[in-house]
Amino acid sequence: MPALLPPALEPFLDVLRCPVCRARLRPGHGSLRCPAGHTFDLARQGYVSLLTGSRATSGDDAAMVQARNRFLATGGYAPVRRVLTRMTADALPGQGKVLDVGCGTGHYLAGVLEHLPGTRGLGLDTSTRALRSAARAHPRAAAASWDVFRPFPLADQGVDVVLNVFAPRNPAEFHRVLRPSGRLIVVRPTERHLAELRGRIPAMVAIDPDKEQRLRQALGPYFQAAGTRQVEYGMPLSGQEAIDLVGMTPSARHLTHADLTARGPLPAQVTVSVLATSYRPR
Repeated sequence: MPALLPPALEPFLDVLRCPVCRARLRPGHGSLRCPAGHTFDLARQGYVSLLTGSRATSGDDAAMVQARNRFLATGGYAPVRRVLTRMTADALPGQGKVLDVGCGTGHYLAGVLEHLPGTRGLGLDTSTRALRSAARAHPRAAAASWDVFRPFPLADQGVDVVLNVFAPRNPAEFHRVLRPSGRLIVVRPTERHLAELRGRIPAMVAIDPDKEQRLRQALGPYFQAAGTRQVEYGMPLSGQEAIDLVGMTPSARHLTHADLTARGPLPAQVTVSVLATSYRPR
């Protein structure tokens, strides 16, 4: 039986565009279709498959998604989600559309939507495993498969807020799809983030000390910073939580269980340290 159009996706039909010809998309028989006949399946899990051709391979696999769901359910990153939600609320009085690029399991988008009743959300991610969770993360959260490095399947100036949380960036596309009065909110780690784990597990992906400079260079032609908040705190961890915290990151792709345990027990507490910046389009 064909999948029905998810109710959360309906408000985005006016801004969704065919990835092939850029025409508007309309519901078809278990799919979205454009007038030229390009067709994109609605998965029974609730997301739409817009990513065509050669697929990106960097999305979370099943084990990473399971680790992410387990860890985020502990509330370990709840302070980060609260700050992101407040910044989105400041940027979006009243109703609006929020686009979460690199949404993963939809955890952060769901937090925003929970506190902004008039807001609709759309999450984009390459990982169909993660999108299965994102499509169920909140009744007003829609989800679609997409690669951040390709032109987004969205109309110009179609969304009010773009979220980019621990995810790759496409500044030109962020700027194109944002309304002139909109905001881009970027959350990224500082060098102190999870330093205790990285000190214990040398094979973990390091945080580039020039990350902030590269971010300014990339966003500068398109955006102007409007305000930054730092979130930093100590987070206690059980052994399983530490394993899940590592397992939900890109480091998981090249770490073995021996890498995690070679230097003895994992830290019982780590530092969470991130920066969240709101940007105005230039």
